[in-house]
Amino acid sequence: MAQIVVVEDDLYMREELIDLLNKSGYDTFPILEFEDVVSQIQAIAPDLILLDINLPYKSGFDICRELKAKGIGGVLVLTARDKLQDEIHALGLGADDYLTKPCNMERLLARIKSLLRRTEQQQIQHDLLKGNGFLLDPHTFTIYVGKTSYVLPPNEGKILLTLLMNYPRTVSKEELFHALWGTDKFIDENALQVNFTRLRKTMRNYGLDDRIETVRGEGYRLKVQVDI
Repeated sequence: MAQIVVVEDDLYMREELIDLLNKSGYDTFPILEFEDVVSQIQAIAPDLILLDINLPYKSGFDICRELKAKGIGGVLVLTARDKLQDEIHALGLGADDYLTKPCNMERLLARIKSLLRRTEQQQIQHDLLKGNGFLLDPHTFTIYVGKTSYVLPPNEGKILLTLLMNYPRTVSKEELFHALWGTDKFIDENALQVNFTRLRKTMRNYGLDDRIETVRGEGYRLKVQVDI
């Protein structure tokens, strides 16, 4: 469930926003004290911040600048200030969107959904590991090749992740035993070969032939360059 912080000093507007967001399935956190807004938001680490501009102690512009400098959440400015220069200024500070009050609630929810989707996609892109012609999500073992994707079985995913994390170094069989089974004792080497065969077949099905190289007497590694 996405977490949204509401930075709004008008009580009635704040309660309306909280009610709307809660009914829409979001986890909502209102800021009630405005002396140190950024620290409060940082402690919550939300997915999105709804930020007013006219606030006590510090303006929403300054708060937006600090949030973006710290890389905290997406920022949707929601304010009664409808001048173009204010919108341009907020966007220049890094705000992800700008809406003026009063605002149609369906429009607001649509903008929130769009921003959360964008943030999620950016996070996925940030986490992906780059291979030769493919990307790998280290958390789900999803391999991305062009516009296609496939979730690798756990053992195949662990092998590919281990090779990527150690690229271009050769990874020994013992290291792979640990990655797969947590030990290198009493492991049948055939079990490792079976998983390698399956991984190579999967990669071949996605046009990733010969990405994994066997280094005799040493182990395995991803090829530095593949002729296509």
